[in-house]
This record gives sequence, structure tokens and C-alpha cells, in this order.
Amino acid sequence: MIAEPKVKIAFQAENFRRFHDLESQIGNTPLLRLRRVPQELSTGVEIFVKAEHMNPGGSVKDRAALAMILEGERSGRLYPGKVILDATSGNTGIAYAMLGAARGYAVMLCLPRNASEERKRILRIHGAEVIETDPLQGSDGAQTIAREMATRDGTKYFYADQYNNDANWRAHYDGTGREIWEQTERRVTHFVAGLGTCGTFTGVVRRLKESNPTVRAISMEPDSPIHGLEGLKHLPTSRMPGIFDPRLADETVEVATEEAQAMTRRLAREEGLFVGVSSGANVLAALSVARRLPPGSVVVTILCDGGERYFSERFWTE
Repeated sequence: MIAEPKVKIAFQAENFRRFHDLESQIGNTPLLRLRRVPQELSTGVEIFVKAEHMNPGGSVKDRAALAMILEGERSGRLYPGKVILDATSGNTGIAYAMLGAARGYAVMLCLPRNASEERKRILRIHGAEVIETDPLQGSDGAQTIAREMATRDGTKYFYADQYNNDANWRAHYDGTGREIWEQTERRVTHFVAGLGTCGTFTGVVRRLKESNPTVRAISMEPDSPIHGLEGLKHLPTSRMPGIFDPRLADETVEVATEEAQAMTRRLAREEGLFVGVSSGANVLAALSVARRLPPGSVVVTILCDGGERYFSERFWTE
């Protein structure tokens, strides 16, 4: 009997570990074509959605959280015994909490008190410590508290600082943007995404424009400083994330909360996609862009997270 080469056995063992590892399941999400919602469009204009709610942590933020943790370890700023600290509106925090539990790190998160109860419960179930901040100050207020904590005790915390951490947008440059380019078979003509930390928009747009400079990038934001679109920023009245380059956006579309909620319900009932309200806002913006495009245009947007994080929201039954 001929013995199997040790190199081959080692390769198979490594592949087995990789494909059965939680972190290996982050990314490479499906790109789905919307079929019923865009029926009003002229023939030949397509809208695709990147199903980021199918990541293991349930949102697009899994990508950035993993990238920031790995970069922290590579740089020597994060090591056993340190506490992962950041400000979050919920989804990045959940990703930190999930990955922290898997990698053996304690996690402490500052988030606005008006974040959905479901998000806060998920954070605590994963073992994260939650510090609720002034809801009127939004994510900017949460950032202030987290920064103060990191400054007071830098030896205790690894302050990931997702709003100013280049590993955030690079996760989408290396992953999400490349996947969209490949999954559309290089046909994407327009990319639409809401602005929160701005990591998704920044990374994807840089990758797509590098692949094809004619790709149009449309940023989306709420139409008012007071809105119900968790995770999204009204940039004119918010602190600009350090990783955002406003020159990347060819145009900006504003979205009303109530219209985004209505689209979120439509996605569940007409497309079978049970997603959160920021996803509804993205699709609403993509549809408004697609209405004025010629046949052959391919619009891509992001389904940011799943609808189960918003069960308690009244808009589902309105």
C-alpha cells in the first residue's frame, strides 16, 4: 500500500479546519437579482442586492470587525488580556462580540440608548458589556465616550475606532468590492450604499472605480438629522468619519424613514427577503437611481442586516 504524501495530508487538514471555522464563513455572500420590486423599470435595467445579512453574525459589519481584529493582532495592539472597545450603532458591535467570544477576548461597547432592544440583547448574549449613551447624540456621542475610556486606560483596551480605522474600508476593498465585480461578470454600472462608518461605501467604490472608472457611485443618507434609520448618518449634521472620502460619491440620494420602512416590508412580502430598515433604504435609493437609467444598466446595493434585529419595531404592521 502506497502511503499518502505528508504534504497532501497537511493541506487537507488545513482546508478542513478552514472550511469548518467561523471566520471562514464571513464574506462571499450571494448577489441576488430583485425581480418583483423593480417591475416598474424599463426593460433591461437590473437591480442586484448583496446579501450581507447572510454573514454568520448577520450583517455586513462582520467583514470590517474581523479585519480590524486581525489588524490589531498583527500590529501588536491586540493580544490576550486586552478588551476590545468601540462605539457602535449595533451591528459592528455584534460582530465584535461574536468574534471576541470565538477568539477569547472580552468586549465592551458604547452605543446609543435608542438602539433596538434586539441588538442590545444579542450583544449581551455574546457576553459583551454594553454602555448605553445619550440617544440624542447618536453614534457621535458613543464615539466620544469610547474615546474617553480608551484615553483614560489605554493599557486595558484595544480601541478599534471603526470610524477612523483603515482596516474597515480595506475589508470591503479586498472582499465586497471584488466580489461584486466578479459576481456581476464586470457588468456593474452603478453602486448605491448608505453612509454609516462609510467603510462599505469607501472600500467598494475604490475597488469598483479601480476596475472600471466609469462606474457611478451614489451615496445614500437620511433626509433629516432626526430619523429612524439605525446605523446611517445624516452627514451634514454628524461628525465625518475619518475613513470617508467625499470625492468618491458622484451623487447623493436622500431617503425618508417612512418610505424606507415601506420598502423593507415590500422586500419581505415581494422578494422573500427579511432584512432591516437600512437595507430597505438602500433598495429605495437604488430604485430611484435605476428609474432614470438606460437599458443595460446594472445597479448594485447592499442588504446590510437581517430583519430579526427589528422585531419590536412598529413599522412591520403599519
